[in-house]
Amino acid sequence: MLIGVPKEIKNNEFRVGMTPESVATAVSHGHKVIVQSNAGIGIGADDASYEAAGAAVKATAEEIFEQADIIVKVKEPQSAERAMLHEDQILYTYLHLAPNPEQTADLVQSGAICIAYETVTNDQGALPMLKPMSQVAGRLSIQAGAFALEESHGGRGLLLGGVPGVAPARVVIIGGGVVGFNAAQMAVGMQADVTILDTNDLAIEKLSNHFGNTVKVIHSNKAQLEDYVLKADLVIGCVLVTGSATPKLVTADMLKQMQDGAVLVDVAIDQGGCFETSRPTTHAEPTFILDGIVHYCVANMPGAVPRTSTYALNNATLPGLLALADKGWRQALGDDKNLRNGLNVCQGKVTYRAVAEQHGYEYVPADSVL
Repeated sequence: MLIGVPKEIKNNEFRVGMTPESVATAVSHGHKVIVQSNAGIGIGADDASYEAAGAAVKATAEEIFEQADIIVKVKEPQSAERAMLHEDQILYTYLHLAPNPEQTADLVQSGAICIAYETVTNDQGALPMLKPMSQVAGRLSIQAGAFALEESHGGRGLLLGGVPGVAPARVVIIGGGVVGFNAAQMAVGMQADVTILDTNDLAIEKLSNHFGNTVKVIHSNKAQLEDYVLKADLVIGCVLVTGSATPKLVTADMLKQMQDGAVLVDVAIDQGGCFETSRPTTHAEPTFILDGIVHYCVANMPGAVPRTSTYALNNATLPGLLALADKGWRQALGDDKNLRNGLNVCQGKVTYRAVAEQHGYEYVPADSVL
């Protein structure tokens, strides 16, 4: 098959769908790869690196979209990219369709086969293609929050870990999954006062056993959530409902009762966000202040560290890409129920239940389109 890798065009997105090493692997399987010029600059891979791996370098995105059987990206296709998709072309990338009706409509209209990294599963029911970026985003959330807490950025003027004789900042992490766990690791390392709120008893036990007395792990309910959030200096929102829009756990009314200069980092913003007052921001303008509270809601946080992120992501996505290219999408998805779970839109039909319900489409099971 002909695999196409366009340059990412989302604001300050420097990741790339395939590394030169991934290209070399695909070429060794007998496939052709075309890469847009300068697509890999953000990870330190120039055009010559891709050519040495066996790819052909193309000048424009239009050439990539026109020629490729499979389009491999990182972020959801922007409107200009969606307009270039064509019928029966395979799109393999993050999509996050639940909060994005416009993108869903465009992908349905395109007739393309759209496979979302974030809903591909493994045999344990986990999300292996989401996990590496969740790890990155969780760790970045603490760096971003610490930065936003500085007075010059609108924060309370606190050092996250304090100093001897001065209390550390209070960090509240909502959700103890992959993002929350990694956020807690970083916050503990920076000597903050850390609390994790979760509703899953098994997760609570696992977190408590791992962190011991360095982290308070609390069973979340409405009263506990409000109590901890109102006292927090930094709140990290890490809630995930696979493929669905995120519930708004921190309300606008709660915001008005928080301490001036407190910081909210909404890692769930890709799925709509878990703070009622969140709206997507970019790396160019990462924060805004509302009711005295600093909001950090960058929708592509891992794009800030593209070298780490791209290589971590390729480790997870390359096996699925090779299966699609080696077998064709019908056989690859038919053979692997976990990869099949990534099929969100196919030839004009919505094949992921949560997306169909969110936007009012008829749900067509993925099995039925194979």
